[in-house]
Amino acid sequence: MKKQQSLLIIGLLLCLNISWSQEYSIVIKGGHVIDPKNSIDEVMDVAIKDNKIVKVAKNINTKDAEKVVEAKGLYVTPGLIDIHQHVFAGTEAGRAYSNGPGSVAPDGFSFRTGITTVVDCGGSGWKSFPTFKENIIDRSKTRVLSFLNIVGEGMRGGNYEQDTNDMNAKLSAQMAQKYSDDIVGFKVAHYEGPDWTPVDRAVEAGNLSKKPVIIDFGGSRPPLSIEELFMQHLRPGDIYTHAFAELETRETVVDVNSKELKPFVSKAQEKGIVFDVGYGGISFAYSQAIPAVKSGFYPNTISTDLHIGSMNNAMKDLLSVMSKFLVMGMELEEVIEATTWNPAKAILREELGNLSADMPADVAILKLNKGDFGYFDYTGHLEKGKVRLECELTIRDGKVVYDLNGRSLSK
Repeated sequence: MKKQQSLLIIGLLLCLNISWSQEYSIVIKGGHVIDPKNSIDEVMDVAIKDNKIVKVAKNINTKDAEKVVEAKGLYVTPGLIDIHQHVFAGTEAGRAYSNGPGSVAPDGFSFRTGITTVVDCGGSGWKSFPTFKENIIDRSKTRVLSFLNIVGEGMRGGNYEQDTNDMNAKLSAQMAQKYSDDIVGFKVAHYEGPDWTPVDRAVEAGNLSKKPVIIDFGGSRPPLSIEELFMQHLRPGDIYTHAFAELETRETVVDVNSKELKPFVSKAQEKGIVFDVGYGGISFAYSQAIPAVKSGFYPNTISTDLHIGSMNNAMKDLLSVMSKFLVMGMELEEVIEATTWNPAKAILREELGNLSADMPADVAILKLNKGDFGYFDYTGHLEKGKVRLECELTIRDGKVVYDLNGRSLSK
């Protein structure tokens, strides 16, 4: 009898606990929501329960919310996605961006800029990916995904990245299939030879695993043709990063003499080639970006190519790069789309980059500061602007992970 009574009491307590549970974990109140996937661009509230988005609507009742974040005057967006970073950080001095000193730890540079998802862009290859997963992916609060380098050794630099014998499509595809939740595609980078072997091997791996490739293209003298790259080697959905670079070893998208966008570039974008910024240290020049944007050619995705050589120079962080495109003429909604929904589609992870009900509760709250700001590229070209984006608060998986001004402490 006593046992039955005890069970009855436990059952009643469980029922009471359920009835007392609050309807929302967090309600973000009164912010201007920009959610390109769902065509939302107006002042609305966002409700979160545990680790999921519950709804986006006007005047959500906050009576039964555990936490209310006041966002009046701010922009509320899906968590930002940076598809070109280098986060395979390590201590092996001779390994560059593959478990070496050139990469950065993701959590130190993601949340404070509204980023909830990063993609390491080719740091690991099929040989080193398990180490990357154990050391970085599985230990980070940031969602870390990977473009697997077609070079088995990964991005070790020097002769390692010139070894076509280490560019194995089948083994790369097998690794991508084994870790399909983590690997979103394949990377080609830093190859200096006058042939198409790395690109074709990466595309072969992409065909075997049904994943895209991202191309850091050009190292030969004279440069290989990007028209041939776009039209004969890459598939719709494949990604061309460093789109606005102007270097001797890469053909440019804008003619350096006429300052006109080359006609085949727009045709490639219409074909489905994804043009990514991949700002980096020397891979973005205003001499390319300004005429391209003025002509109406916008990047599909905006990314940083974050590493220790770029973050303290002209690039700085994703919000700085986004602000530059605002100053060059893109609308805020277009810039948000290029850092949320478009990259989610590019990496075939469409549960990300949006605020749809039942999707992961990754949210960025941004402030558009007004004033006098300067934005320069690695050549020293300076553009003045009147706006600069700043992150106020970041939510990852339903939890506040960055809060600049204590907005999440109100309730």
